[in-house]
Amino acid sequence: MAKKPHQDPLFCPTETALGIIGGKWKGMILWCISRKTMRFNELHRAVPDISQRMLTKQLRELEEHDIIIRKVFAQVPPRVEYRLSAHGETLKPILDALEDWSRDYILKTQTK
Repeated sequence: MAKKPHQDPLFCPTETALGIIGGKWKGMILWCISRKTMRFNELHRAVPDISQRMLTKQLRELEEHDIIIRKVFAQVPPRVEYRLSAHGETLKPILDALEDWSRDYILKTQTK
């Protein structure tokens, strides 16, 4: 049975991308990690109002989609770092373009 167009990820690739990197927290998480490798608690402090549980969930989803890499160091206390994967690095120009678009949009709407 053929998929309906809206169920086919190739029907709207933008929707597929937004499904992977969109949502309330992923934009901020990706923005932070795209600037530097970060530890969990550092990320938790950088993303306002996110719970540890939600941060963990969002990081796992990004890791499952090969957007970020989670590196665990064998030491006490445990140390975990997050950074963009090679595939995630390809998002940098897109994130920069979204940032520029957002700044322009904010300026445009504030002057109305």
